[in-house]
Amino acid sequence: MAGLNDSYIGESEIFLDFQQKIADAASVDRSVLVIGERGSGKEMAASRLHYLSKRWQKNLVTVNCAALAPTLIESELFGYEQGAFTGASKTRKGRFEEAQGGTLFLDEIGNIPLQVQEKILRVVEYGTYERVGSSVTHEADVRIIGATNADLRELCRQGKFKEDLLDRLSFEVVFIPPLRERGDDILLLANYFAQRMAMECGQEIPVFSEEVQNLLLSYDWPGNVRELKNTVERAVYRSKGDIITSIQLDPFRNPYAASGNDVPLRQAAVPSGTVSDKTGKHEFSFDTLPLDSLDKTKDALEASFVKRALEQANGNQREAAKLMKITYDQFRGLYRKHKAQPLAT
Repeated sequence: MAGLNDSYIGESEIFLDFQQKIADAASVDRSVLVIGERGSGKEMAASRLHYLSKRWQKNLVTVNCAALAPTLIESELFGYEQGAFTGASKTRKGRFEEAQGGTLFLDEIGNIPLQVQEKILRVVEYGTYERVGSSVTHEADVRIIGATNADLRELCRQGKFKEDLLDRLSFEVVFIPPLRERGDDILLLANYFAQRMAMECGQEIPVFSEEVQNLLLSYDWPGNVRELKNTVERAVYRSKGDIITSIQLDPFRNPYAASGNDVPLRQAAVPSGTVSDKTGKHEFSFDTLPLDSLDKTKDALEASFVKRALEQANGNQREAAKLMKITYDQFRGLYRKHKAQPLAT
């Protein structure tokens, strides 16, 4: 499958540790939960868990539970008999039956209705199930891998997920490291995607300018590897030379929208008593500030400092942190607190 190993290119310590956890979990024939943000490669993690296990010669069957209507999930998983409901013109196998002897991957498992969770729990505990509209018991020899970016324990507290099922599925819980925590793996992946896209477009393989590399490393990547892939491929096909000097992180940014500044931090609320000279430096007349404006003034100062530091550092957050003489983690905390949208160029 094209792109199957996109998320599994990396050399960072956190990534290699994750790979080892996948290999360890694959060797034990028990249910596994994969927790990861969107775009981080949950389906690829499930694929590796299957193909590194002793079930690798059998089927790996995937069900995206978020893509199915709640009323259809039960018949999709367990199948149905002819006449079980309107439109059931013939008997149909379910995904458990298709995965017999292999692995069933339930993506977005938190979307499964409670009634269906009860039937899955029976499969896990007793290895049996019935098709919809039938009382005939079928045996199931299936390893279940579940994946989600939701907090399943919180769903249990809300009564939306069965605690017994969570206990049975969580023999091992594997967390996929988000791309922003993988350091130079970002550049490794970016170069890989750039090479592939250049070959597809019949172009020379481009390189990234230092400024673009810094931006790639400092961006949060909320969409993880999938977002990085789209961003790099977009930059490659738009590039006219062998050096990529700019990238567009937000494809929905309207070039015609009125904007006074490209730095996507919300404008600091100007507190009473603030003056601005022609050099752009801000000074405060503290004596004139209302005594009840402490929190508002503090937020305005923080947002203003972060915005100015980013401007001077050309969007490089690590350099911005150095300019403010604070740690990178401290800067990231301030940036997340005050940003209004992803940093873009």
